[in-house]
Amino acid sequence: MLPLVLQLAVLGMVLVAAVLILIAFIAFVTATKMPHLHQYEEEKFFLNARGQKETLPSIWDSPTKQLSVVVPSYNEEKRLPVMMDEALGYLEERQNQDPTFTYEVIVVDDGSKDQTSKVAFKYCQKYGSDKVRVITLVKNRGKGGAIRMGVFSSRGKKILMADADGATKFPDVEKLEKGLTDLQPWPDQMAIACGSRAHLEKESIAQRSYFRTLLMYGFHFLVWFLCVKGIRDTQCGFKLLTREAASRTFSSLHIERWAFDVELLYIAQFFKIPIAEIAVNWTEIEGSKLVPFWSWLQMGKDLLFIRLRYLTGAWRLDQVRKMN
Repeated sequence: MLPLVLQLAVLGMVLVAAVLILIAFIAFVTATKMPHLHQYEEEKFFLNARGQKETLPSIWDSPTKQLSVVVPSYNEEKRLPVMMDEALGYLEERQNQDPTFTYEVIVVDDGSKDQTSKVAFKYCQKYGSDKVRVITLVKNRGKGGAIRMGVFSSRGKKILMADADGATKFPDVEKLEKGLTDLQPWPDQMAIACGSRAHLEKESIAQRSYFRTLLMYGFHFLVWFLCVKGIRDTQCGFKLLTREAASRTFSSLHIERWAFDVELLYIAQFFKIPIAEIAVNWTEIEGSKLVPFWSWLQMGKDLLFIRLRYLTGAWRLDQVRKMN
């Protein structure tokens, strides 16, 4: 007879293995084979400054701007103006200094219940719809889904993701641009520069509770263990992609909510797209939509499912698709 302790240990290992197999099975059978890229009819248009409908362009078209800025916004009527004022002030000044520089800002209203679209449209009226466009989604898709809709309607050679709260100082886009340049030559014109807050980690730990610090370290470990190696801060909302890198990664994206950044970088590393991590100036802004415990729990589940679904073949990275 085996000692009782050994029997219990074996039983524990069997139970753990059974749970992992069950989770892998659930991940496999609940996975959609490819990301759902449905676009409602209303989402194929934007309003110009005169309030007239115009058809949105496609990322598969040739670029006509140097920079596209995609701003996902959900119930951001209060925080959005501060961010837009800073971003457009910087972009206008840069264009004044260099008339060859062209840009657009795409605000994607992710099914907001407040006046986000109306607030954003005022900037369209002020600067013109060639520079500022508002896409209003029929229903909430999640941050990743909103950004993807903006990316797929962009005209820039380079595409910047920027949060509506303005937590990252917008002029730091120049740091990301330099980061991209330093990665050259780009394979198939693909490269990504990620803004990073990793250099602020010690300061943030001092201001957080022990519980939130534990959640943060747990999340970072899961990201490293399951999905993405070599990137310390995957969740900063300030990322710059070449047009080719954006079309390749976002056309394969499955996760539409908070953990989408991790899958985006997982896809990029799979395709061997070079990635630079660049320190940026960042300030925590009140009004975050994240609920600490439940949001981290959801992201932890998403990380596990990302890994299992690619591992079991439920998700594959061998196709690039266009929006229907």
